[in-house]
Amino acid sequence: MLGIELPKSASAHRADDEIRLAVLQRYQLPDAPVGDDFTLLTELAAQLCDVPCAFISVLGADRVWIKSATGMQAEQFPRDQFYCPLAIQAGDSLEIPDLSADPRTATLPLTVQAPGMRMYSGVTLRTADGFALGTLGVLDTRPRALADAQRHMLHRLGRQVMALFEARASARVLHGVQQELQHLSISDALTGLHNRRALLERLTLEVARTKRYRTQLSLVLADMDFFKRINDRHGQAGGDRVLAGIGQMLRDSVRASDIAGRYGGEQFCVILPETGLPGACKFAEIIRLKVAALQSGDMAWAGPLPLTCSLGVAVIDHSTGDAEALLRQADEALHRAKHMGRNRVEC
Repeated sequence: MLGIELPKSASAHRADDEIRLAVLQRYQLPDAPVGDDFTLLTELAAQLCDVPCAFISVLGADRVWIKSATGMQAEQFPRDQFYCPLAIQAGDSLEIPDLSADPRTATLPLTVQAPGMRMYSGVTLRTADGFALGTLGVLDTRPRALADAQRHMLHRLGRQVMALFEARASARVLHGVQQELQHLSISDALTGLHNRRALLERLTLEVARTKRYRTQLSLVLADMDFFKRINDRHGQAGGDRVLAGIGQMLRDSVRASDIAGRYGGEQFCVILPETGLPGACKFAEIIRLKVAALQSGDMAWAGPLPLTCSLGVAVIDHSTGDAEALLRQADEALHRAKHMGRNRVEC
């Protein structure tokens, strides 16, 4: 039995277009800047086809975006007022030798207004998985047909345009992967804060900056009190939940210039650039109160077990100390807080 291909319904066309638009976002073409490489391709298309105008277009939901053009200035057109959608509907290519004689194009603005376009030839820019993104097209002010060799070259240039689209999309994906890897290399997976290695690297840099610009630098070390009890009662998953909550609280509490990290286990560290001892002690007290407040908020599930932390604060200025000394001073202050009853700040 022979298969008969039925015409698609309007709803099917809309569904196809929604998928195509989603693919278009993958390439970020409407917002992506153009470059000399695309301009070169439109210039070549105009020269090889012996026409005054050539362009690379991207078909959006209701507009056609001109990403690169030779011989025309427009950046966009309403979707129903340009030739590009007709080429995409036609398949891989479309050529209209006389735009004024074709009922689909006779009343379009570029046909009836100066300079009065008469010939259009376009090839569809299609992804490897078959979705049309736009066209590479040429326009002439005189009715005519392209020679076979010119059509062949236009198709080849179209493949080059698509290759550039793919290369740019791949470069963006690679950049995103690199950023993610960089984030993973410096972040603690559980809390989202800087990990210990990244924290110590930033501390060394901040100490050097403090000395160079003759400012102050403070450090706050925080250690959860009796954290083993939470793990014993609620298991490691419960303990991890508490630590993740502390990490979120710290991210919400620090300034853009501050650096918060997980120092190790249930210990946290916050580097406070350009901050003296009074400001650092005030910040540490706020953190102490916020930790206790978690017990009645996000961590209420922990039940009657108290959720508190002890904090030690240290400061250096441009004339004394280094990263190791600052950490040692903060650790000594933290031990005093533990020794004096916990749930307190020692400066």
